[in-house]
Amino acid sequence: MMFTCVTPGCNQPGQHPAMAAARKGGSKAARSKGHAKTVVRDRKGRSLRVDIHCHYLNRDAAAKLAHLNPSQYEPSVKFASQLTREVNVKQMQDRAAMLSTIEVRLKDMDRMGIDIQAVSPAPQQTYYWTEPGLGAEVSRMVNERLAEIVAKWPERFVGLGTVPLQNVELAVIELERCVKQLGLRGVEINPNVAGKELTDPSLNLDRFFAKARELDIVIFMHPIGFTQGDRLMDHYLNNVIGNPLDTTVGASHLIFGGMIERHPGLKIVLPHAGGFLGHYWARMDHAWRARPDCRTVIKKPPTSYLKKFFFDTITFDPEMLRNLIDKFGAAQVLLGTDYPFDMGEGDPVGLINSVPRLPSAEKERIMGGNAVRLLKIGR
Repeated sequence: MMFTCVTPGCNQPGQHPAMAAARKGGSKAARSKGHAKTVVRDRKGRSLRVDIHCHYLNRDAAAKLAHLNPSQYEPSVKFASQLTREVNVKQMQDRAAMLSTIEVRLKDMDRMGIDIQAVSPAPQQTYYWTEPGLGAEVSRMVNERLAEIVAKWPERFVGLGTVPLQNVELAVIELERCVKQLGLRGVEINPNVAGKELTDPSLNLDRFFAKARELDIVIFMHPIGFTQGDRLMDHYLNNVIGNPLDTTVGASHLIFGGMIERHPGLKIVLPHAGGFLGHYWARMDHAWRARPDCRTVIKKPPTSYLKKFFFDTITFDPEMLRNLIDKFGAAQVLLGTDYPFDMGEGDPVGLINSVPRLPSAEKERIMGGNAVRLLKIGR
């Protein structure tokens, strides 16, 4: 697949120097404000379709920690019925090649009409439950493999890595390495750190978020099941309800705890269309107006901060996606699939095309233009 950089004074097709710079993390010139309006298109002139929500399982990292029985720390396993566990095991067997074999993934991307994946670790591979030194070591393994994938298929992938949030100093070190040495475009984090909220003072994650803002990278905040999921054991509810609930709780703490207010300009993507916050936002604004205990930190209504987040398109319903776009704007919404899991969206382009009353320019932004800008693709 060949891409063209469509920028004033920059008409070279194919292997444009800006694309080469992007593989190495980007050059100073490519990051300059003068290149900020870059539009990357394929050779047919169609704007790129970029998947912000897709996962890769690093089997070497999983094998390294297998003796520690990671499943005992994972809410998606702890709070699941026996039947759900059996279905999950079969899914992992059936989709093993999709999770870890790039050649299979590329065929699926072509079938779905996806040009580029912003590929992130399998959600459980954040490993926040490990001892910090081991967590940092495994994070490096995961990140280096993602960088290898990007280097081998630079026109099809950009990488979102992981950092050991259980230790902020090590997390900041690995974040800088991800961006400056490996050329990754951001990181995936979970909405909590082994059960602790992202605003927990003991974690001191203001340092991490400040560094993320300084580096101007994307934070993809993906859940791993709800941590108090005792009531969600049956019917796969700790994914069906628990995953969007985990996102809702994590984002709410970032908002009400002042993290978004203290670090304006953070580029945080909420998967699954923002969890429940993206569709029941008015309740927290009402609470902020009605109760003093809801405004101990933030100075503005909660949705004024929620509007600064980005959301993927995984709604499974055109009208719900239409409502998300109406509330937050097409500029805040990005195509997502959750590849290769069974709770993903198998026809993301078709879903976006089916949204009522959506202008073609907004479709292009959602299908890829927004992600190109956030991830600095082509720069």
